[in-house]
Amino acid sequence: MEKIWNFFENLNELVYVSDVDTYELVYMNRKTRENFGFQTQEEIKGKKCYEVMQHNAAPCSMCNNQELVEGEFKEWKYYNPVLGKHLLLKDTMLEQDGRRYRVEIALDVSNEEKQGSLIQNYENMEAIINEGIRISLNAPTSEQSLEIILEYLGKALNGERTYIFEKNLLGNDDNTYEWVANGIRPEKDNLQNVPAEVCENWYRNFREGKNIIIGNLENIRESDPLQYENLKQQNISTLVVVPLYEGQKIIGFYGVDNPPEKMLDYTSNMLQIMGYFIVSSIRRRNLVRELERMSYSDQLTKLGNRFAMEQYVTDASGTSGFGVVYCDITGLKRVNDTLGHQAGDQLILRAGELLREEFSDYGLFRIGGDELLALCAGIGEEELKQRIERMKAGMKKKDVVMAVGSVWQESWERGFDLLLMEAERRMYQEKAAYYNNAGIDRRH
Repeated sequence: MEKIWNFFENLNELVYVSDVDTYELVYMNRKTRENFGFQTQEEIKGKKCYEVMQHNAAPCSMCNNQELVEGEFKEWKYYNPVLGKHLLLKDTMLEQDGRRYRVEIALDVSNEEKQGSLIQNYENMEAIINEGIRISLNAPTSEQSLEIILEYLGKALNGERTYIFEKNLLGNDDNTYEWVANGIRPEKDNLQNVPAEVCENWYRNFREGKNIIIGNLENIRESDPLQYENLKQQNISTLVVVPLYEGQKIIGFYGVDNPPEKMLDYTSNMLQIMGYFIVSSIRRRNLVRELERMSYSDQLTKLGNRFAMEQYVTDASGTSGFGVVYCDITGLKRVNDTLGHQAGDQLILRAGELLREEFSDYGLFRIGGDELLALCAGIGEEELKQRIERMKAGMKKKDVVMAVGSVWQESWERGFDLLLMEAERRMYQEKAAYYNNAGIDRRH
């Protein structure tokens, strides 16, 4: 196989070979080594293609390894931000001694005279945008489309970090998606529920039809001190941010940190155009989430349904300590018959609130008209009893009566179905005792 690689050694095109399954670089020809700063073949041993070729910490989102077929070439174009070159790529796969190899031959198709000029960048904008959209649309989900397009934009705009912020129910801002260049510290976890006043000036500008372009962070030190401190601690010096609209409503913003200062206007234009695609992907994501929610939740109480219960049990299987709390809303039929179904629905909702107050950190489900369930994976037996007692104590305040049957086990030896049956049996015992003590003949 080494003789085959040697055939490429003095080609004027860039050639590299990597293991399809491990991403480990196997070979670079002379020109490729020179472009990526290596003197000898030994220097690339043990390095991953995505680390060297793209400066990524993980396999590239647009990697086409799984599409490659032995004996066929896949041709495509790509702007490599590490090299700063537009490349025409020809990829294929070779198999030898049980290993699969990706072979890529790249031809530099950049216009040498205009390379790096702003004019050329604007001429290429449409092609760059179309390529980014094409790559992201191949993703199986809208969530992945958003992640891919952020990675693509980050590299195309030579930024350190790209991100999406969305308004949450409190009116604050959540960093929902993020891409960071290799060696850059992620900030997503630190930027949840950012107080509205931090980005207040930005939203004021958005409402006036303006984008945010910062060429030097020090310029906003006096005019926007809250945002200055927020950006300063993230090591941001330049920045471009544009709003995201759902109709006339601003639903958030997205942007890029530390793009080259001379490219700020170009970056702003690029982000504005791509914003329509970002919003479209968010809209598709929200639709999928809503369909999933409807498929797994009870429409009245918003508790989980039987499908959600089965998923919870599957995920919790093997957990040490598992509690089942089976609740039956006493008197629901009487309320429906005498006061109407609207009053009955309100009774169900109050019962659901009662369950949430004590068991919101576990799985809550409505599995019948008057039957509610709390499944508690990882709970201790004593804690389960205490929560049930607090829930029962709150029934009078909520004007709710529920019969409650519970069961707890340390291990999963009995299985969930037997646990559920035992909890239901105990619930019916308590229900019968309630009617007996109240002197109520349930037959009437």
